Amino acid sequence: MTQPNRFIVIDDDALNNKICRVCIEKMDKGADVVTFTDPKEGFDYVASEYARTDHAHNATLFLDINMPVMNGWEFLELFEKLAENVKNRLKIYILSSSVDKRDMEKAKENKNVVYYLIKPLTKETIALITFAQKKK
Repeated sequence: MTQPNRFIVIDDDALNNKICRVCIEKMDKGADVVTFTDPKEGFDYVASEYARTDHAHNATLFLDINMPVMNGWEFLELFEKLAENVKNRLKIYILSSSVDKRDMEKAKENKNVVYYLIKPLTKETIALITFAQKKK
């Protein structure tokens, strides 16, 4: 039996997290969607959950940039320090309302970021991401 696709959304905007959940679940009926409005809690979840050897899920992670307490860039700095077996299990997409070219370039230069997406998440984006991951 195949496992459901797992998606993690880390954004301090609860409404955006709800939109992401609805969008993902419409495109992938069996998807497992985990959301966090606190980026520290999201990081702790990723660091502990994906370090477990019995955890078989890989995940797509949507990460906002502009958040209080810990922004997306700080999240990525901590993520870089995680073990390779943890990092290899997550595909990180920046999902931000920022259209600042500097943010886009910074994301492009980060080896842990797959792509920079502008909010809101759409069904078409989910379809492209899941299709691309199935081809690999």
